Amino acid sequence: MSFKPQRRSTLAAIATASALLITGLASTQAQAKEGELRIAQQFGIVYLLLNVAQEQKLIEKHGKARGVDIKVQFLQLSGGSAVNDALLSGNVDIAGAGVGPLFTLWDRTKGKQNVKGVASLGNFPYLLVSNNPAVKTIADFTEKDRIALPAVGASVQSRILQLASAKQWGDAQFNKLDKLQVALPHPEAAAAIIKGGTEINAHFASPPFQEQELAGNPKSHVVLNSYDVQGGPAAATVLYATEKFKNNSPKTYRAFLDALHEAAQFAQANPEQAADIYLKVSGGKQDRKLVLDVIRNPQVQFTVQPQRTLALGQFLHRVGALKNNPAQLGDYFFDDPRVAGGN
Repeated sequence: MSFKPQRRSTLAAIATASALLITGLASTQAQAKEGELRIAQQFGIVYLLLNVAQEQKLIEKHGKARGVDIKVQFLQLSGGSAVNDALLSGNVDIAGAGVGPLFTLWDRTKGKQNVKGVASLGNFPYLLVSNNPAVKTIADFTEKDRIALPAVGASVQSRILQLASAKQWGDAQFNKLDKLQVALPHPEAAAAIIKGGTEINAHFASPPFQEQELAGNPKSHVVLNSYDVQGGPAAATVLYATEKFKNNSPKTYRAFLDALHEAAQFAQANPEQAADIYLKVSGGKQDRKLVLDVIRNPQVQFTVQPQRTLALGQFLHRVGALKNNPAQLGDYFFDDPRVAGGN
């Protein structure tokens, strides 16, 4: 098993082709109507609230309460770039990805499609894991190392690594480690870290892949915790949509938020049932105890209110990655009482 730097374009092509195939099959129209909802999600337990909503049919339940029968489709993609492409092409209505891709799309569509955040999927610590004993901090990475993450220079993992780099070496070198990054879906990256012996010797992951890596290879260790970079519990993965969808499907939009809020309360109060739902919906042969430990981790908080996102957006503007500078949460998140008060 070998992952070489020059394969980035091949991997990207595969991911793009997969995204086009999936979204093409999912819909034959450019925009969904009221009562139709297509949701793009990626890999990992950070999408647990969507798993709960899907399994318990909460979106359909709250749709009926608002007088609309909602037909829901869940699509599996990998990488913020693929998710953003699907949203802008009208093949999905709600996009699930890191806050990094949200800022990218908000900045790019401001004054046009006006993409904004809908809700957070909760606070999860993202861990940069390495099986290279020589790498203790990000300052120890060399040209021989390769860091896997969902999308180079765009994913929330890549953006947090840029923020960490700026703190280490100054803003002028915020992208110093970009050249070591390789775009790879979490499951494949986790397999490489656990197996060892490949060019991929680090992975900026998300739960439960980071926990699998730490349990599956005695050489695996934590190099960086996203909470340390962001100053505490933070929303790394969020949901976002176009202004057109929000305005044209107000009942569907509100029902979705109602469902997500209920799913967050359920996951917080029923960790064992939530773990079983994740294992069922994800279809993976993952260790139940490991999944349950992630859900019960006191650093994990299930809430739809985004936290500690603004500082990342302002950093990205400061280093020139964003043209627009977000001044407050309302600049890049749609208004809703359950979201208000976040940051």
